[in-house]
Amino acid sequence: MALCGGVGAMALPSELIVHIFSFLSDRDKLRASAVCSRWRECLFYPALWTELKLRIGGGGGSGGCNGGSSSEETPRLEFLMRKFGSFVRELQLELAPVEGYLSPLNSEQSSARMEQPPGPDNDPQLSERWRDAMATYLDQVLCVFSSIRNNRNLQKLSLYGDTCILQQEGLLDSSNLHQIHQGDKKINEIQQLFMELLSNGRQLRWLSCSFMLGLVTPCSLACLSNPSAETLQHLSLLDHQLGPLISPSELDRLSNLHSLALDFSDLTSELCGLLASPRRTPLHRLSLLLNGAALEFKPLEGTATEDDWKALVRVSANLRVYIMALEVDSSELLRVLKPSLPLERLHLDSYNTLVSDATLELISQQYNKTLTHFLLLRDDPDFPDLSVNRNEDPLVLLAWRCTQLAVLVIHGYTVWSHNLVAISRLRGSSLRVLTVSEESIDFDPDQSMCMEGDPVHNLVKEVSLGLGRVWHPCLDSSLVLSEPTQHFHRELHAFSMGM
Repeated sequence: MALCGGVGAMALPSELIVHIFSFLSDRDKLRASAVCSRWRECLFYPALWTELKLRIGGGGGSGGCNGGSSSEETPRLEFLMRKFGSFVRELQLELAPVEGYLSPLNSEQSSARMEQPPGPDNDPQLSERWRDAMATYLDQVLCVFSSIRNNRNLQKLSLYGDTCILQQEGLLDSSNLHQIHQGDKKINEIQQLFMELLSNGRQLRWLSCSFMLGLVTPCSLACLSNPSAETLQHLSLLDHQLGPLISPSELDRLSNLHSLALDFSDLTSELCGLLASPRRTPLHRLSLLLNGAALEFKPLEGTATEDDWKALVRVSANLRVYIMALEVDSSELLRVLKPSLPLERLHLDSYNTLVSDATLELISQQYNKTLTHFLLLRDDPDFPDLSVNRNEDPLVLLAWRCTQLAVLVIHGYTVWSHNLVAISRLRGSSLRVLTVSEESIDFDPDQSMCMEGDPVHNLVKEVSLGLGRVWHPCLDSSLVLSEPTQHFHRELHAFSMGM
């Protein structure tokens, strides 16, 4: 950046300044703009800001992602949206209005990870914090959509709202918005601005809205312009609301979708039949969230049948499916894991419920040719042994049968050291990720007596030899136990992009 000092920098034409900016990172652009007023003017040239990724709030302790609270970050958000909102082509935004809920879990927090957070009505200490957080969240969402409402060039919009503190009885709802000053009015305004954005868009290719409280309604997609309905290739609508967010008629308009993400209960037999139409572009990626807490209100009756999956796969031969099941017992899992479902990624995450060995047996038999990612997580001090009363450990059988397995993550279930060695040898270097928490690993005392040296050292050595690379157990379980809905949002993004 020698050009950024002296008279020479000020004498450069604007086109050359913009060209120099194009080679710099966002942070270096801001530093270079301090040279003079002409450089500051060039900083906001539209061609330099086609993509904007923002994460607001959610920092540990008293700080947000940029060292300030969520309310302190609102002016920064307003500045960025005012400068770039009207022309930015790709906007990715994560809003975490309650500080600390996305920070790494410590040992005390982890035990309550899957439990219902206390609501504002039953914890007086949270009432004021809840109102402040909700008010900040509404103001920030309003700020974003007020700035992008008329953006006709927007091609990608990805939104994630971490609102777990607002959770009531396992479901997010907006029934407490009357406690917020003008809360109902602001929610209505946000919904109108979102529909206005959809109607104004002309080349939207990616639309992802995950857990943005009060944003998407069953009427939202009806406002999507015809040009955007033709160009849209990815749609993700995830919420804990009671009703489906997409109707068959609206899905029928989106004939060029390559990837789709929905609540599992919203994938009805009728929707699956529409996706299987030969008139449509074949679907390549389907991400489904199965939330056990919502099954009482959104039952599985009417969801895609085995025949529906067969019909869909006939038309979309390259279709791959990603499922995250949160707090879902084995009886419900056995209902949804159809033989013809082309399952590539499966994440079973729970606090109270227990995955049975029979479920693992079914998974390893039905998806032996398609399964590449398997995450088995349980956040409970009890570590059940899935191999008890069995000749063969179900996880070893899964590693043996699933020849495409590349990612295996385990926490909360007992994994015997000799079985872990067997898994590493069965899959070898093709198992790119093997993450097992140290507290999940147990050692056979009879086997340990026959071995010389430290059993943990021997395990590390044997597994490393099996994988063909250096391996260690995960010492910090909080690195494994991420916030589930945020993990799903980010993983489905990578899954849908990797076509």
